[in-house]
Amino acid sequence: MNELIRVASDLQRFCEARQWRFCLIGGLALQRWGEPRETVDVDLTLLTGFGSEEPFILALLDRFEGRIDDPAGFARTNRVLLLRSVSGVGIDIALGGLPFEASVVSRATRFAFPADVPLLTCSAEDLIVMKAFAARGQDWVDIEGIIVRQTGTLNWPYVDEQLGPLVALKDAPEILTELARRRAEFER
Repeated sequence: MNELIRVASDLQRFCEARQWRFCLIGGLALQRWGEPRETVDVDLTLLTGFGSEEPFILALLDRFEGRIDDPAGFARTNRVLLLRSVSGVGIDIALGGLPFEASVVSRATRFAFPADVPLLTCSAEDLIVMKAFAARGQDWVDIEGIIVRQTGTLNWPYVDEQLGPLVALKDAPEILTELARRRAEFER
């Protein structure tokens, strides 16, 4: 088992032992749904709500090392806790509180990376929504890979329903146009 999977499994056990609601997102979820690519960190959404993040932050910092000066302060301000495993693997914990984030976690399912390591990952549709919302160059490439690999299985009405309010909040309607263009080009 590679070190990234080992760290993700350890983080998952840590969260499950506390009965926290969470799921893996980012590069590990992409391994499941899209075109696999090299990823160097573990990304996780952890439902903390708004105003009750502190116990989560403190428990995680008690178990994992911070990757930056004042990781707790950064997490309180930016809603992302930047950690590092003992072996040096980066861990990015998104402190979730939005209804969409709760939906992502509730829709997550397990997928065995090696046969004996089932990791809880977000759905393909939720990964598309998160990557489209971020709208970085690599995110669009990742979305193309998901569309190609998951053609015929994606719930596009769900994607539109979730992404619409988020892009309105960001005031970036061009994201919807770009996603529609990629879908038309890459869906088989």
